[in-house]
Amino acid sequence: MLCEEILDVDTSSGPMAVLRKRSAEAVGLPKVVIFHDGPGIRTATHDYARLLAHQGYDVLVPDLYHRHGRLIGYEPDQRRADAKIVDRLWGMIWSMTDEEIQSDLDDALGAVGVADSERLGCVGFCLGARAVFRTMMRKPDQFLVGSMSHPSFLVDDENDSPHLSAHELSGRLFVGIGDADEIQSIEMQQAFFDAVAELDHVGVERFVAVGHGYTWPGHDNYDSSAADRCFAVTTALLAEVLDAS
Repeated sequence: MLCEEILDVDTSSGPMAVLRKRSAEAVGLPKVVIFHDGPGIRTATHDYARLLAHQGYDVLVPDLYHRHGRLIGYEPDQRRADAKIVDRLWGMIWSMTDEEIQSDLDDALGAVGVADSERLGCVGFCLGARAVFRTMMRKPDQFLVGSMSHPSFLVDDENDSPHLSAHELSGRLFVGIGDADEIQSIEMQQAFFDAVAELDHVGVERFVAVGHGYTWPGHDNYDSSAADRCFAVTTALLAEVLDAS
């Protein structure tokens, strides 16, 4: 049986909702943070967090859109029906900064009393993949393992682009991307993949004829084979690193 709650956490930018899902019977479970993707926190986000919680983790999902409202999230049919929703989502995506997301992370961890010595993991989708990288680089002694699915924004023109320091990544990382990703193609991320190519603790898996958002049931590009593969690799990696603590 799962304990599911939504915490209201104070931040410097106002209240932020944080999903928390974990076994109701167990204590001291390893914690895993999920960084949501562009559509925000919706049914699929809750479902994925539950699946991860059933694997034996204390799962936290900060609402990264809290500066625009509480728990903004849109289902696939809503996005298909109204182009204005897609425009709004892109506006919120571009409004966020790495610093804001990391501040949200710290506030979420503080709200549940995470100790500096705890070993943590993180999982991110689309824009959340960039947050996974920033987190593992900023807190390498705490966030020891991460997973990215259909990642976005791993390469940009700024002097702190993730690909420029990716070779310094010390934690275990899995990346899954479709070779038909129409939002953030393999070519757009290639400089990042090149930077981690020689790192034995980083694995990149490419899925043939699979597009962006393949992890989510109901999404136009949902691919059950790729989604199941990513979940299996992610949970195996989390178990290997976190359950050994």
